[in-house]
Amino acid sequence: MRVFTANGKNYRLPNIQNPFQQAMYMHLIDWKWDHITKKEGYYTHRGRQIPYDAILPESVKEKLPMVYPGIVDDLRQHHKKFPFKLHQHFNHMASSQAANVNLFLPVLLSPHANQVLRQVKSDFGELATDELDRGFQLEYWDSTTGQGLLGDHTKIYGTDADIAIAYRDNSSNRQLCLWLIEHKLTEDDFTKCHGLTSHGRKDTHNCDKSFTELIGNMPLCYYHDARQFKYWEITARNLSFFRNQQGYSECPFKGGTNQLWRNQLLGLAVEKEKTLPFKRVYFSVVRHPENGYLDKTINQYRALIGDNDRFSVLTSLDVVKAAKATNDPGLGRWVDWYRGLYRL
Repeated sequence: MRVFTANGKNYRLPNIQNPFQQAMYMHLIDWKWDHITKKEGYYTHRGRQIPYDAILPESVKEKLPMVYPGIVDDLRQHHKKFPFKLHQHFNHMASSQAANVNLFLPVLLSPHANQVLRQVKSDFGELATDELDRGFQLEYWDSTTGQGLLGDHTKIYGTDADIAIAYRDNSSNRQLCLWLIEHKLTEDDFTKCHGLTSHGRKDTHNCDKSFTELIGNMPLCYYHDARQFKYWEITARNLSFFRNQQGYSECPFKGGTNQLWRNQLLGLAVEKEKTLPFKRVYFSVVRHPENGYLDKTINQYRALIGDNDRFSVLTSLDVVKAAKATNDPGLGRWVDWYRGLYRL
Protein backbone atom coordinates (compact mmCIF):
# COMPACT_ATOMS: atom_id res chain seq x y z
CA MET A 1 0.00 0.00 0.00
CA ARG A 2 1.17 3.54 -0.76
CA VAL A 3 -0.23 6.95 0.06
CA PHE A 4 -0.62 9.27 -2.92
CA THR A 5 -1.46 12.93 -2.34
CA ALA A 6 -3.39 14.98 -4.90
CA ASN A 7 -5.75 17.95 -4.67
CA GLY A 8 -5.18 18.13 -0.93
CA LYS A 9 -6.35 14.51 -0.42
CA ASN A 10 -4.44 11.42 0.63
CA TYR A 11 -5.33 8.23 -1.26
CA ARG A 12 -4.30 4.80 -0.02
CA LEU A 13 -3.60 2.91 -3.25
CA PRO A 14 -1.92 -0.31 -4.45
CA ASN A 15 1.86 -0.01 -4.77
CA ILE A 16 2.02 -0.53 -8.54
CA GLN A 17 -0.47 1.04 -10.96
CA ASN A 18 -0.36 2.32 -14.51
CA PRO A 19 -1.61 5.90 -15.14
CA PHE A 20 -5.12 4.78 -16.11
CA GLN A 21 -5.47 2.59 -13.03
CA GLN A 22 -4.31 5.36 -10.71
CA ALA A 23 -6.64 7.96 -12.21
CA MET A 24 -9.62 5.56 -12.13
CA TYR A 25 -8.92 4.47 -8.55
CA MET A 26 -8.73 8.07 -7.36
CA HIS A 27 -12.01 8.86 -9.14
CA LEU A 28 -13.73 5.77 -7.67
CA ILE A 29 -12.48 6.64 -4.19
CA ASP A 30 -13.81 10.17 -4.54
CA TRP A 31 -17.17 8.72 -5.59
CA LYS A 32 -17.13 6.38 -2.60
CA TRP A 33 -16.33 9.23 -0.22
CA ASP A 34 -19.10 11.38 -1.73
CA HIS A 35 -21.84 8.74 -2.03
CA ILE A 36 -21.14 5.88 0.39
CA THR A 37 -18.65 6.41 3.21
CA LYS A 38 -15.23 7.82 4.01
CA LYS A 39 -14.30 4.72 6.01
CA GLU A 40 -11.61 2.52 4.57
CA GLY A 41 -11.85 -1.19 3.92
CA TYR A 42 -9.20 -3.80 4.60
CA TYR A 43 -7.35 -6.40 2.58
CA THR A 44 -5.90 -9.32 4.52
CA HIS A 45 -2.40 -10.32 3.43
CA ARG A 46 -0.40 -12.91 5.35
CA GLY A 47 -2.45 -12.34 8.45
CA ARG A 48 -2.15 -8.56 8.30
CA GLN A 49 -5.07 -6.25 7.60
CA ILE A 50 -3.99 -3.52 5.19
CA PRO A 51 -6.26 -0.46 4.76
CA TYR A 52 -7.26 0.63 1.24
CA ASP A 53 -9.56 3.49 0.37
CA ALA A 54 -11.05 1.73 -2.68
CA ILE A 55 -12.32 -1.19 -0.58
CA LEU A 56 -15.68 -0.88 1.14
CA PRO A 57 -15.83 -1.46 4.92
CA GLU A 58 -17.72 -4.46 6.31
CA SER A 59 -20.39 -2.17 7.75
CA VAL A 60 -21.84 -1.30 4.32
CA LYS A 61 -21.19 -4.40 2.20
CA GLU A 62 -24.54 -6.10 2.75
CA LYS A 63 -26.40 -3.15 1.23
CA LEU A 64 -24.48 -3.52 -2.07
CA PRO A 65 -23.90 0.24 -2.33
CA MET A 66 -21.71 -0.15 -5.42
CA VAL A 67 -24.64 -1.62 -7.39
CA TYR A 68 -27.14 0.60 -9.24
CA PRO A 69 -30.08 0.98 -6.80
CA GLY A 70 -32.70 0.10 -9.39
CA ILE A 71 -31.32 -3.43 -9.89
CA VAL A 72 -30.31 -4.52 -6.38
CA ASP A 73 -33.45 -6.60 -5.80
CA ASP A 74 -33.20 -8.17 -9.26
CA LEU A 75 -29.55 -9.03 -8.63
CA ARG A 76 -30.44 -10.75 -5.36
CA GLN A 77 -33.24 -12.73 -7.07
CA HIS A 78 -30.91 -13.71 -9.91
CA HIS A 79 -28.30 -14.89 -7.41
CA LYS A 80 -30.90 -17.16 -5.80
CA LYS A 81 -31.83 -18.68 -9.16
CA PHE A 82 -28.22 -19.04 -10.35
CA PRO A 83 -25.96 -19.08 -7.24
CA PHE A 84 -22.82 -17.76 -8.91
CA LYS A 85 -19.53 -17.03 -7.18
CA LEU A 86 -19.12 -13.47 -5.97
CA HIS A 87 -15.52 -12.44 -6.56
CA GLN A 88 -13.27 -11.86 -3.60
CA HIS A 89 -13.20 -8.16 -4.42
CA PHE A 90 -16.85 -7.67 -5.38
CA ASN A 91 -17.01 -5.01 -2.66
CA HIS A 92 -14.09 -3.14 -4.17
CA MET A 93 -14.94 0.08 -6.01
CA ALA A 94 -12.91 -1.15 -8.99
CA SER A 95 -14.64 -4.54 -9.12
CA SER A 96 -15.11 -5.65 -12.74
CA GLN A 97 -17.82 -8.05 -11.62
CA ALA A 98 -19.82 -5.21 -10.06
CA ALA A 99 -19.14 -2.98 -13.06
CA ASN A 100 -20.43 -5.72 -15.36
CA VAL A 101 -23.65 -5.98 -13.33
CA ASN A 102 -24.04 -2.20 -13.42
CA LEU A 103 -23.54 -2.06 -17.18
CA PHE A 104 -25.80 -4.85 -18.38
CA LEU A 105 -28.61 -5.51 -15.91
CA PRO A 106 -30.24 -2.06 -16.21
CA VAL A 107 -30.34 -2.55 -19.99
CA LEU A 108 -31.47 -6.19 -19.94
CA LEU A 109 -34.27 -5.46 -17.47
CA SER A 110 -35.47 -2.45 -19.45
CA PRO A 111 -38.40 -2.67 -21.90
CA HIS A 112 -35.97 -1.05 -24.38
CA ALA A 113 -33.39 -3.86 -24.16
CA ASN A 114 -33.82 -4.92 -27.80
CA GLN A 115 -33.45 -1.36 -29.05
CA VAL A 116 -30.19 -0.91 -27.13
CA LEU A 117 -28.60 -4.27 -27.90
CA ARG A 118 -29.34 -4.03 -31.62
CA GLN A 119 -27.07 -0.98 -31.67
CA VAL A 120 -24.07 -2.83 -30.22
CA LYS A 121 -24.45 -6.29 -31.82
CA SER A 122 -25.21 -6.36 -35.53
CA ASP A 123 -27.02 -9.72 -35.64
CA PHE A 124 -29.17 -9.09 -32.55
CA GLY A 125 -32.89 -9.60 -33.11
CA GLU A 126 -34.57 -9.85 -29.73
CA LEU A 127 -33.73 -10.92 -26.20
CA ALA A 128 -34.75 -14.55 -25.59
CA THR A 129 -36.53 -13.88 -22.31
CA ASP A 130 -37.70 -17.50 -22.13
CA GLU A 131 -34.09 -18.69 -21.74
CA LEU A 132 -31.83 -18.53 -18.66
CA ASP A 133 -33.19 -15.81 -16.32
CA ARG A 134 -35.21 -13.45 -18.49
CA GLY A 135 -32.59 -13.91 -21.18
CA PHE A 136 -29.36 -13.59 -19.19
CA GLN A 137 -27.13 -15.30 -16.65
CA LEU A 138 -24.24 -13.89 -14.66
CA GLU A 139 -21.04 -15.93 -14.35
CA TYR A 140 -22.29 -18.38 -16.96
CA TRP A 141 -20.90 -21.83 -17.42
CA ASP A 142 -22.68 -24.84 -18.89
CA SER A 143 -23.96 -27.13 -16.15
CA THR A 144 -24.57 -30.18 -18.34
CA THR A 145 -21.96 -32.08 -16.30
CA GLY A 146 -20.52 -31.58 -12.84
CA GLN A 147 -17.27 -30.06 -14.09
CA GLY A 148 -18.70 -28.48 -17.23
CA LEU A 149 -17.88 -29.06 -20.87
CA LEU A 150 -14.31 -27.82 -20.32
CA GLY A 151 -13.83 -30.17 -17.36
CA ASP A 152 -12.38 -27.36 -15.21
CA HIS A 153 -15.27 -26.30 -13.00
CA THR A 154 -15.35 -26.63 -9.20
CA LYS A 155 -16.95 -24.61 -6.41
CA ILE A 156 -13.77 -22.54 -6.22
CA TYR A 157 -12.60 -22.01 -9.81
CA GLY A 158 -13.40 -22.70 -13.45
CA THR A 159 -14.06 -20.91 -16.71
CA ASP A 160 -17.06 -18.56 -16.54
CA ALA A 161 -18.32 -15.84 -18.83
CA ASP A 162 -19.04 -12.68 -16.82
CA ILE A 163 -22.48 -12.62 -18.41
CA ALA A 164 -24.30 -14.66 -21.03
CA ILE A 165 -27.11 -13.12 -23.06
CA ALA A 166 -29.54 -15.38 -24.91
CA TYR A 167 -31.11 -13.87 -28.02
CA ARG A 168 -32.72 -14.67 -31.32
CA ASP A 169 -30.81 -13.26 -34.24
CA ASN A 170 -32.19 -11.11 -37.03
CA SER A 171 -31.95 -13.81 -39.70
CA SER A 172 -35.08 -15.13 -41.39
CA ASN A 173 -35.17 -18.25 -39.21
CA ARG A 174 -34.51 -16.35 -35.95
CA GLN A 175 -31.80 -18.67 -34.66
CA LEU A 176 -31.35 -18.93 -30.90
CA CYS A 177 -27.88 -17.61 -30.06
CA LEU A 178 -25.77 -17.03 -26.96
CA TRP A 179 -23.50 -14.04 -26.38
CA LEU A 180 -20.72 -14.60 -23.85
CA ILE A 181 -19.09 -11.47 -22.45
CA GLU A 182 -15.90 -10.88 -20.48
CA HIS A 183 -15.94 -7.46 -18.81
CA LYS A 184 -12.79 -5.61 -17.76
CA LEU A 185 -12.58 -2.31 -15.90
CA THR A 186 -9.09 -1.42 -14.65
CA GLU A 187 -7.20 -4.67 -15.33
CA ASP A 188 -4.16 -4.26 -17.57
CA ASP A 189 -4.33 -7.83 -18.89
CA PHE A 190 -6.41 -10.99 -18.89
CA THR A 191 -5.83 -13.99 -16.64
CA LYS A 192 -2.65 -15.86 -17.48
CA CYS A 193 -2.07 -19.61 -17.52
CA HIS A 194 -1.66 -20.88 -13.96
CA GLY A 195 -0.45 -24.23 -15.27
CA LEU A 196 2.78 -22.53 -16.30
CA THR A 197 3.76 -21.90 -12.65
CA SER A 198 1.95 -24.74 -10.89
CA HIS A 199 3.91 -26.66 -8.23
CA GLY A 200 2.42 -29.85 -9.71
CA ARG A 201 4.33 -29.52 -12.99
CA LYS A 202 6.62 -32.33 -14.06
CA ASP A 203 9.60 -32.40 -16.39
CA THR A 204 7.33 -33.85 -19.08
CA HIS A 205 5.22 -30.69 -19.19
CA ASN A 206 6.62 -28.31 -21.79
CA CYS A 207 5.01 -24.98 -22.66
CA ASP A 208 7.78 -24.19 -25.11
CA LYS A 209 6.44 -26.67 -27.64
CA SER A 210 4.64 -25.35 -30.70
CA PHE A 211 0.89 -25.17 -31.13
CA THR A 212 1.11 -28.08 -33.60
CA GLU A 213 3.21 -30.20 -31.22
CA LEU A 214 0.78 -29.59 -28.36
CA ILE A 215 -2.18 -30.63 -30.50
CA GLY A 216 -0.32 -33.80 -31.46
CA ASN A 217 0.89 -34.59 -27.94
CA MET A 218 -1.57 -33.04 -25.48
CA PRO A 219 0.05 -34.50 -22.28
CA LEU A 220 2.82 -31.95 -22.82
CA CYS A 221 0.35 -29.47 -21.29
CA TYR A 222 0.01 -29.55 -17.51
CA TYR A 223 -3.67 -28.61 -17.70
CA HIS A 224 -4.40 -31.58 -19.98
CA ASP A 225 -2.16 -34.15 -18.31
CA ALA A 226 -2.42 -33.41 -14.58
CA ARG A 227 -5.79 -31.66 -14.37
CA GLN A 228 -7.51 -33.44 -17.28
CA PHE A 229 -9.01 -30.20 -18.54
CA LYS A 230 -10.40 -30.49 -22.06
CA TYR A 231 -8.94 -27.29 -23.52
CA TRP A 232 -6.73 -28.94 -26.13
CA GLU A 233 -9.32 -31.58 -27.03
CA ILE A 234 -11.86 -28.86 -27.84
CA THR A 235 -9.18 -26.87 -29.67
CA ALA A 236 -8.33 -29.92 -31.80
CA ARG A 237 -11.99 -30.27 -32.77
CA ASN A 238 -12.07 -26.62 -33.83
CA LEU A 239 -8.70 -26.14 -35.52
CA SER A 240 -10.21 -24.10 -38.34
CA PHE A 241 -11.17 -21.43 -35.79
CA PHE A 242 -7.50 -20.96 -34.83
CA ARG A 243 -6.60 -20.48 -38.47
CA ASN A 244 -3.09 -19.06 -37.95
CA GLN A 245 -1.86 -21.65 -35.43
CA GLN A 246 0.99 -22.77 -37.67
CA GLY A 247 2.90 -19.58 -36.94
CA TYR A 248 3.41 -20.30 -33.22
CA SER A 249 6.63 -21.99 -32.17
CA GLU A 250 5.50 -22.16 -28.51
CA CYS A 251 2.17 -22.33 -26.70
CA PRO A 252 0.32 -19.08 -27.53
CA PHE A 253 -1.84 -19.37 -24.41
CA LYS A 254 0.77 -18.84 -21.69
CA GLY A 255 -0.04 -15.14 -21.25
CA GLY A 256 -3.26 -13.18 -21.18
CA THR A 257 -4.62 -14.94 -24.26
CA ASN A 258 -5.22 -17.91 -21.95
CA GLN A 259 -8.44 -16.39 -20.61
CA LEU A 260 -9.65 -15.40 -24.07
CA TRP A 261 -8.94 -18.93 -25.31
CA ARG A 262 -10.85 -20.57 -22.44
CA ASN A 263 -13.90 -18.34 -22.84
CA GLN A 264 -13.91 -18.95 -26.58
CA LEU A 265 -13.62 -22.71 -25.99
CA LEU A 266 -16.62 -22.50 -23.68
CA GLY A 267 -18.59 -20.94 -26.52
CA LEU A 268 -17.42 -23.51 -29.06
CA ALA A 269 -18.29 -26.37 -26.70
CA VAL A 270 -21.73 -24.97 -25.86
CA GLU A 271 -22.51 -24.55 -29.55
CA LYS A 272 -21.80 -28.22 -30.28
CA GLU A 273 -23.48 -29.61 -27.15
CA LYS A 274 -26.70 -31.30 -28.31
CA THR A 275 -28.41 -30.92 -24.93
CA LEU A 276 -28.14 -27.12 -25.15
CA PRO A 277 -30.40 -25.12 -27.47
CA PHE A 278 -27.99 -22.49 -28.78
CA LYS A 279 -27.20 -22.66 -32.49
CA ARG A 280 -24.46 -20.03 -32.53
CA VAL A 281 -22.32 -18.69 -29.69
CA TYR A 282 -20.32 -15.47 -29.78
CA PHE A 283 -17.71 -14.12 -27.37
CA SER A 284 -16.92 -10.45 -26.72
CA VAL A 285 -14.68 -8.41 -24.47
CA VAL A 286 -16.17 -5.22 -23.06
CA ARG A 287 -13.67 -2.73 -21.65
CA HIS A 288 -13.53 0.84 -20.41
CA PRO A 289 -12.84 3.13 -23.41
CA GLU A 290 -9.70 4.58 -21.78
CA ASN A 291 -8.18 1.20 -20.89
CA GLY A 292 -5.88 0.56 -23.83
CA TYR A 293 -3.61 -1.71 -21.79
CA LEU A 294 -5.66 -4.74 -22.86
CA ASP A 295 -5.11 -4.09 -26.55
CA LYS A 296 -1.80 -5.94 -26.87
CA THR A 297 -3.29 -9.24 -25.74
CA ILE A 298 -6.50 -8.65 -27.72
CA ASN A 299 -4.51 -8.04 -30.89
CA GLN A 300 -2.40 -11.14 -30.30
CA TYR A 301 -5.55 -13.22 -29.98
CA ARG A 302 -7.14 -11.65 -33.04
CA ALA A 303 -4.03 -12.52 -35.05
CA LEU A 304 -4.20 -16.15 -33.95
CA ILE A 305 -7.87 -16.57 -34.93
CA GLY A 306 -7.60 -14.51 -38.11
CA ASP A 307 -10.09 -11.86 -36.90
CA ASN A 308 -12.90 -14.41 -36.69
CA ASP A 309 -16.24 -12.64 -36.25
CA ARG A 310 -17.16 -14.93 -33.35
CA PHE A 311 -14.85 -12.72 -31.24
CA SER A 312 -15.32 -8.97 -30.90
CA VAL A 313 -14.47 -6.05 -28.65
CA LEU A 314 -16.61 -3.11 -27.58
CA THR A 315 -16.53 -0.51 -24.83
CA SER A 316 -18.87 0.32 -21.99
CA LEU A 317 -19.39 3.69 -23.66
CA ASP A 318 -20.84 1.94 -26.72
CA VAL A 319 -23.55 0.43 -24.52
CA VAL A 320 -24.18 3.66 -22.64
CA LYS A 321 -24.55 5.70 -25.84
CA ALA A 322 -27.01 3.17 -27.26
CA ALA A 323 -29.07 3.36 -24.07
CA LYS A 324 -29.03 7.16 -24.07
CA ALA A 325 -30.29 7.18 -27.67
CA THR A 326 -33.58 5.56 -26.60
CA ASN A 327 -34.55 8.80 -24.80
CA ASP A 328 -36.12 6.64 -22.09
CA PRO A 329 -36.18 8.53 -18.75
CA GLY A 330 -35.40 5.40 -16.71
CA LEU A 331 -32.39 4.49 -18.82
CA GLY A 332 -31.39 8.15 -18.83
CA ARG A 333 -31.16 8.16 -15.03
CA TRP A 334 -29.06 5.02 -15.11
CA VAL A 335 -26.78 6.48 -17.81
CA ASP A 336 -26.10 9.56 -15.68
CA TRP A 337 -25.38 7.38 -12.62
CA TYR A 338 -23.12 4.99 -14.55
CA ARG A 339 -21.15 7.74 -16.30
CA GLY A 340 -20.62 9.49 -12.98
CA LEU A 341 -19.38 6.36 -11.23
CA TYR A 342 -17.12 5.04 -13.99
CA ARG A 343 -15.79 8.32 -15.35
CA LEU A 344 -17.28 8.12 -18.83
